[in-house]
Amino acid sequence: MQYMEAGRQVFTVDLLERFAAKGHGVITCMAAGNDVIVLGTSKGWVIRHDFGVGHSSDIDLSAGVGRPGEQSIHSVFVDPGGCHCIATVVGNGGADTFYMHAKWTKPRILNKMKGLVVNAVAWNRQQITEASTREVILGTDNGQLHEFAVDEKDKREKYIKFLFELAELPEAFKDLQMETASTSSGTRYYVMAVTPTRLYSFTGIGLLETVFASYTDRAVHFMELPGDIPNSELHFFIKQRRAVHFAWLSGAGIYHGGLNFGAQHSSPNGDQNFVENKALLDYSKLIEGAGATKPSSLAVSEYHFLLLIGNKVKVVNRISEQIVEELHFDQTSEAASRGILGLCSDASAGLFYTYDQNSIFQVSVNDEGRDMWKVYLDLKLYAAALENCRDPFQRDQVYLEQAEVAFSAKDFVRAASFYAKINYILSFEEITLKFISIGEQDSLRTFLLRKLDNLDKADKCQITMISTWTTELYLDKINRLLLEDDTTTESRSPEYQSIVKEFRAFLSDSKDVLDEATTMKLLESYGRVDELVYFANLKEQYEIVIHHYIQQGEAKKALQVLQKPSVPVDLQYKFAPELIMLDAYETVESWMITKNLNPRKLIPAMMRYSSEPHAKNETHEVIKYLEFCVHRLQNEDPGAHNLLLSLYAKQEDESSLLRFLQCKFGKGRPNGPDFFYDPKYALRLCLKEKRMRACVHIYSMMSMHEEAVALALQVDPELAMAEADKVEDDEDLRKKLWLMVAKHVVEQEKGTKRENIRKAIAFLKETDGLLKIEDILPFFPDFALIDDFKEAICSSLEDYNQQIEKLKEEMNDATHGADNIRNDISALAQRYTVIERDEECGVCRRKILTAGGDHQVRGYSSVGPMAPFYVFPCGHAFHAQCLIAHVTRCTDRTQAELILELQKQLTLLGNEPKENVNGGLTRNETITSMISPVDKIRSQLDDAVASECPFCGDLMIQEISLPFILPEEALQFSSWEIKPQNMVGQKSLSING
Repeated sequence: MQYMEAGRQVFTVDLLERFAAKGHGVITCMAAGNDVIVLGTSKGWVIRHDFGVGHSSDIDLSAGVGRPGEQSIHSVFVDPGGCHCIATVVGNGGADTFYMHAKWTKPRILNKMKGLVVNAVAWNRQQITEASTREVILGTDNGQLHEFAVDEKDKREKYIKFLFELAELPEAFKDLQMETASTSSGTRYYVMAVTPTRLYSFTGIGLLETVFASYTDRAVHFMELPGDIPNSELHFFIKQRRAVHFAWLSGAGIYHGGLNFGAQHSSPNGDQNFVENKALLDYSKLIEGAGATKPSSLAVSEYHFLLLIGNKVKVVNRISEQIVEELHFDQTSEAASRGILGLCSDASAGLFYTYDQNSIFQVSVNDEGRDMWKVYLDLKLYAAALENCRDPFQRDQVYLEQAEVAFSAKDFVRAASFYAKINYILSFEEITLKFISIGEQDSLRTFLLRKLDNLDKADKCQITMISTWTTELYLDKINRLLLEDDTTTESRSPEYQSIVKEFRAFLSDSKDVLDEATTMKLLESYGRVDELVYFANLKEQYEIVIHHYIQQGEAKKALQVLQKPSVPVDLQYKFAPELIMLDAYETVESWMITKNLNPRKLIPAMMRYSSEPHAKNETHEVIKYLEFCVHRLQNEDPGAHNLLLSLYAKQEDESSLLRFLQCKFGKGRPNGPDFFYDPKYALRLCLKEKRMRACVHIYSMMSMHEEAVALALQVDPELAMAEADKVEDDEDLRKKLWLMVAKHVVEQEKGTKRENIRKAIAFLKETDGLLKIEDILPFFPDFALIDDFKEAICSSLEDYNQQIEKLKEEMNDATHGADNIRNDISALAQRYTVIERDEECGVCRRKILTAGGDHQVRGYSSVGPMAPFYVFPCGHAFHAQCLIAHVTRCTDRTQAELILELQKQLTLLGNEPKENVNGGLTRNETITSMISPVDKIRSQLDDAVASECPFCGDLMIQEISLPFILPEEALQFSSWEIKPQNMVGQKSLSING
C-alpha cells in the first residue's frame, strides 16, 4: 500500500538547519527531546538548539578532558524534557563522560565513568523532573550497566553505582530503555538493553541496585538474534507518557512487539516477561538483492518504522510490513558523499530528525493513523479495522467485507449480522434480495432483527414495517416446523419450542412499534391463538384475553388477568355472569379481594347464578359474597341488601333470615336508617315464601303492631305476647294488643270451663296488671257462671278500693297544701322591713327616704313625698328608677329589651282611665282574675329587675369578666392620659446659693 499513490503523504521532510555544527567540525551524533536538539561534533563540541525559545548554545568539552590531540563526541543523550544532557568524548585512547544541565554554563565530568565509553542511556521518564534526573542507567562499550543521579541544585552527581556486567557473552551495550510502574509493594522497574546480537530484559521491585543484584542468582532473560548490523538500536514508542510497543534493530531483522507492564507472563527461566505479540520483520521484505545494505538507524512511530538505508529513509507500516513511503533529503554536495548519518526522535513533540555531517532535517507526521483501517482490513483484522475507522463509510466497508466473506462461506446467519450494520454503501433492498434469491428465510429474519437493533428510534415508519415483516417470517418458520413435525403439542421438537419462545420475546420487545390491528390479523390468519392472546395481553387488550380463557374454561386464568391493576373495572362487571357460572368459588374469592368493586353492578350475574339449582349442602357463593359486602364492607346499597334477603327467604332454615332482619346495619350512624333493604318488598317476599316469623318481625319494625300480633297468633301465642309487650309509649294500644292475645287465648282453649277460666286468670297475671278481669269477661260465653270468677272479681274489687283510698289521701293532701299557700300569701302581705333615715341608694348614693321628685317611676305608687324604692333581704336598697337603669345596663341584651318593653307597657296602661277592677267580679272568681293588667306587668317587671340583689347575685358575678373600661368610655379614658409638657415655654429658675 503506497500512501503516495493516494496523494496523501503522511511523512514530510523539511530542512531545519543547514549549518548546525557552527564550524566546530562535522556532526557525529544527535539527540532530541521537547523541541531541544543536542549535537555532538568531531572537534569535541556540544551544540544545543532550543527551537521552543529560538535559542542555541555551544560548549567545548575537549577542553575539559586534559588529553592532547583531537577529541570527538562519541555519543550524546538528552532526556524527554530537554533539560538533562549526557555526552561522551573520545580521543587518543581515552574517554570521558560529562553531564550538563540546561541552566548550567559549565559541564560536570563524571569521574567514576572515566575511560568508559557510554553507548546508551535509559531515563526514568515517569519520575524525572527539571531539578532531578532521578535514576539514570548508563550502558557502556565494555558490557557494563551503571546507575547515576544528579540534582541540579547540587551542581554535581549524587552517586554513580555499578549495576551489572555481561559475563556469559561480553558485548557492548548499544541501547537502553527503562519503564517504571508504581505498585503496592514499591516501584517496579522494567529495563530492556540490546547488544549487537541480544535483547536483554530485567525487571523487579525495589531499588535499581537491588533489582540487578537479584540477577546474580538467576539467569537473565534475553532474545538472541545473530547477524551483522551497523548499529543495534532499541526504541520505545511513547503514548501518553507510557511505552506501548518496542522495536529492536537487530542483524536478523526488526524484532518488535507490544509492551504490557501490567501483565505477568512467566518466562521459561522463571522471570516476568512483559512483551506481547512479538514479531520479526525480515529485511528481505524490505531490501532487494542479497548484498543490499541493511538499515543503519531506526525510528518508531505509532504505526510505522522509519529505516535509514543509505541516503534514504524508508517508511514501513508496522502492521502490514510494507514500504509505504520513501523520504529524500536535500543535502549539500559535500555531505551527500557521506550520506545521512542517523535518525533520532522527539517523543514529547512527536517529531523525527535525520542529520548528515552539516544539516538537520525534520520529519513531520501528518495523521499517520488515517488509513490504518484499510491496512487492518487488507489483513482481515476486522476488529482493529473498525477501531481505526474515522467515519460511517469506512465502517460500512469493513462490515461489507466481513459480510461478503461470510456469505461466500455460506455462513448466511453471520453474514446477515454484518449486513445489518451497513447503513450507506449498500441499500436495504439489495441486501434483502440477496437472501430472498437464495431462499434463506432464517438468515433474512436474522438480518431484519439486527437491522432493528441498529435503526434510530426516530425511524418509526421503517421500524414498524421491518417489525411486521419479521413477524410474518417468524410465523412462516413456525408453520414450516409444524408441517415437518407430526407429534403432539406436548412433544414438539426443541427447535419448534425455541422458535416459539424467541417469537414471543420478539413480540414483547416490539409491542410498542408493531401495528396492533395488522399484527393481530397476521396471528389470526396463521391460527396462532396462543400468540394472539399473548400479544393482546402485551397490548393490554384484556377483553380478548379474558374471552379466550373463558372459552377454554380456564376461569382462574381469566380472573388473574382481571386482578391486574391496569385492567378496567368495567371488565369485572362485563364478564361476571360467565365467570360465576364457570367457577363460582374462584369468582367470588376474586371479587372479595378486588378493591372498589360495586356490588350493585354484579347483581345481574349473582341473580343468574342464584336462579340455577344448587345441592342442599352446597355453599351458596352469592350469599357468601353478599354477607361479605354487608358485614365486612358495610355496604349500604339497597339492591345488595334486598338480594341477600331474597336468598335468605328461599332457604328452608328461617334462622339466617331472622338474624339478617334483626341486624341494625345503620346503627350508630347519624341520621341514618337502621336497615337498608325495602321493608315492603321484604314483607311481600316473606309472605310469598310463607316466612311468617319474618313477617311478624317486619310488621313490628314498620310499627304495624296489630298486624304483627294478629299474624303472630297464627304462628305462636308466645311470639304474639312478645310483640304486644314491645309497645311501651302507647298504653291504649298496648292494652288493645293484649286484649287481642287474651281473646285468642280464651277462644282457643279446649279444656273444661273451670280449667279455661283458671288459664285465663293466669294469663291476666302475665299482663302485669294491664288487663283486669272485667276486660276479658266479654270474651267468655254468656252462660258462664259467676262463681267461676269469684276470686278474680274479689281481687279486682279490692284493687279498686285501694285506688279509691289512695285518691282520697291525695285529695286531702291537696286541700291541706292549698290552705298553707293561702296562709303564706297573707303572711307575705304583712311582711315589712325597717329603713334608717340616712339609708342611701346603692346606685345614686342619695337618701332613700328623701322627696322623690326626680325618682318617680311611671306605674309605681309613691309613698307620700318619697319615690318608690326596693329593699332586699341583704340590706341593700335602691330607688326603683336607679335599680331599673342599673339592671338594664348590666344585664344581657335580651333581658334588657324585656325590661324596656315592660316599662313601655306600664307607660301605656298608666295613660288609660282607671276602672273599678273589682266591680264585675263574683265571689267564686279566682284571685288571679282579680289582679289588674297593670299589676300583672308590674309583677313581671319586679321579677325581671328585683329577683335578686344586683350587688349580691349573679349579675355582680358576671361583671367580673367585663373590662374595667368599656368601649363607650374610650373618650373619657383618653382624657386621663398623661401627656409630656411643652418644655419650650418653660422658664428655668436659678437657685442662688
